[in-house]
Order: sequence, then structure tokens, then C-alpha cells
Amino acid sequence: MAQPQTLAQKLIAAACGRETVAEGEIVTCSVDLAMFHDSSGPRRLKPMLEELGATLWDPSRIVLVIDHYVPESDDESRRIVRIARDWAAEQQLPNVYDSVGICHVVVPQHGHIRPGMFCVGGDSHSPTGGAFGAYMFGIGSTEMLGVAVTGQIWVKVPKTLMMHWRGQLAAGVTAKDMMLHMIGRYGMNGGRYQAVEFCGEAVRALSMQERMTLSNMSAELGSQVGLIAPDETTAAWLRDAGVTEELDLDRWQSDSEADAERHEFDAAALAPQVAAPHSPANARGVDTYHDVPVQVAYIGACTGAKLEDLRAAATVLRGRRLADGMQLMVAPASRQDQEQADREGVMQVLRDAGAQVLATSCGACAGYGGSIPDGASVIATTARNFKGRMGSETAQVYLASPYTVAASAVAGRVADPREFLA
Repeated sequence: MAQPQTLAQKLIAAACGRETVAEGEIVTCSVDLAMFHDSSGPRRLKPMLEELGATLWDPSRIVLVIDHYVPESDDESRRIVRIARDWAAEQQLPNVYDSVGICHVVVPQHGHIRPGMFCVGGDSHSPTGGAFGAYMFGIGSTEMLGVAVTGQIWVKVPKTLMMHWRGQLAAGVTAKDMMLHMIGRYGMNGGRYQAVEFCGEAVRALSMQERMTLSNMSAELGSQVGLIAPDETTAAWLRDAGVTEELDLDRWQSDSEADAERHEFDAAALAPQVAAPHSPANARGVDTYHDVPVQVAYIGACTGAKLEDLRAAATVLRGRRLADGMQLMVAPASRQDQEQADREGVMQVLRDAGAQVLATSCGACAGYGGSIPDGASVIATTARNFKGRMGSETAQVYLASPYTVAASAVAGRVADPREFLA
């Protein structure tokens, strides 16, 4: 009888050509996809490849996204973006996405990540790929060099932490709230660089973009990957993204008797969450920070400005105006999502409320663009609120869901979105 395996073990076993793997083993895996962007990619990889006289193992398995330093605002960003564009042309990379959105949203939207794949990304939020039943994690530029040349990387088979969510989320409560609650409970090292798998009826009820938010912020939980077993929701989303291959959904499920550490949560009892400066681990129910004044609201980032995030904000903002002196910035996560939001009238609702629409790029989440004023109290849909992370050393950043950020923009203070949805 084969040893029961978790989803993480099954994905690693497939990538290293084995039937099963045991927790703690170190194995060499073949990489199906390597993703990097203008900040982590060519400007660091190109000189190292040249120094080694090495070539890329398989350009068709590399995806380059230009999303951090665009739109270029100074000579340094122009230089970095030029290196990326020139190198992509030189290497004849077939998969380049330039200024069309954030890598963690754009790459799945084009069907690059599918169940059963083993992927790496040159960015800490690369675990987003786990929402599709793929093993995907972030690595640094030196490790990426090894992958780019050999197509392989070693991993230590992790323990799986099963985050089991029963029940149903209330209106105005989202995957972002689930994630902030878990980080608030376990801290930023709660995942211990192991594999987290999100499961239970509340997770299965989530849309694909909401699942992406869970997997994305498994980085803030300190895990290596944030997995969600694929199902019909995954398959339907990938079909819409143009994937025509047959997907083996049944294979990529954790065996019920596999060894895992289990944690239980009640979705129905969850209130909207807010994380105070300067850590996502400072997350508590919205009432804890109720009435904290805010001057800036930011709806952006791979965690908080996908189509469904924009729709959520519009639900609160429809027919309302921003509080006096409030600044609301919206940076959609991808051009595709922004165009769909435009067609649905969602962007118009945001503009009518007083939102300023920024470029579809990482923007203020990565500290670029200088849009966050010094000394401001900010509420944002981003994944992190470390000191100086959004560019200003003196800004106080609170994290919340798009519903909560929109409600706070109307109230001029941290507000419970449920009061606006009643």
C-alpha cells in the first residue's frame, strides 16, 4: 500500500519523478515554469548568465512580466525597464507581458499555471500559483539563475498545515479577512516555511480570484506554498483563460489519511479584519480599530485590486462620495480586469465617488510612484504594511479588504463595511 500523500507531496513527487516522497526528504525537481519581473529578473540574471557564458534551459518555460518600474518615472526606472525589454528581445522570449498588470494576476490570466505544475517565481508573492493546485514559491535571483540554466531546483519536502474553514462567510467578509485573521492568530512565521493547504467548505465556495488572495498572502503567513486543491471552479476559470488541455482534478487532492497538522476555523464567525501598522500580524476585528481616522485609501496590488476586489469596492461606493479631504487611489491589478470593470460600469462608480485611477502596476504597494503622502494615515488593500513599504517612511498603513477600504474612504475613519451593505 503506497504511503498516503498530501497535495504538496504529490506535486513534489511528480516533479522529481517519484511515486511518493516523505516529509523532510531533499529532492531535485524539474521546473515547469519560471516567472520573474523587471525588478527581480533580467537586470540581475543577465550579468550572471554572461559571466558564466550560460544559456537559458528553455525560453518557452520562462515568463517575464514588466510590472514594477512601469510607468517609468525617472532615469533609474527607464534603465531597468530597458534592460528587461532588450534582454527579452535578445533571448526571443515568447511569453512577455509588458505594462499590462501585476505578474501574480497576469500570469494565471493567460493560463500559464495549471494543476499539477511545479513552478518558481522571482517574487515573494509567487505562492499565488498555489490557488490552481500547482506547487509555486518565490526564490531569489541566485537560485533563479540555477533554474534558468538547468531547469531544476532542490526542495525539502515540507510538512502540510491544513487550514480548514467550515461554514460560510458573511456578506462583506472576504478571503483577505480570512488571511489577515490567520496571520493575526499565528504570526508572520506561523507557516514555518512549510506547505499550507487551505480547505473546507468556505474555501471551496470562494471564486478563483478570492482563492488567489489566500494563496498570495501565504507569504505573509511565512509558508513556502499556499495550496488549494483544484476543482470545477479551477477548471472553469482556466477554460475561460484559454486552456484547452484535459485537467486531471482528481489526482491533485490530499489523501484523507495523509499526515498533516490540522487547524480549524469558523467562516461564519469571522468579522472584517484590519491590520494596524507596521505588520500584517497586527490583525484584529474591525471594531478594534473603529474610528481610527484615515486620510488616504488605496485599492491596489495583486492582493486587492483584481476584478472582484474592484466590484466589492464599487458595491460600497455606489451612490456615495468620499469623506472631506479623503484621497482614494485605485490601481487595478491588470488591464484585463480594468477593461472588464469598465464594461460593467464598476470603474465609473469608483470615479464618480471621487477615486483617482492609477496605472495597472505594482505601484505604491512596492513603494514606487511616490503616491503615498508622508505622515498620512492610510488604509490599503495591499498585502504588507511594513514601515516604509509603500514608499513613505512616516505613513501609518492599515491593511483591510476592498470592502473595508471603500467603507473607510466614505467614513474618513476605519469603518465596518457591513454598515454600508445593510
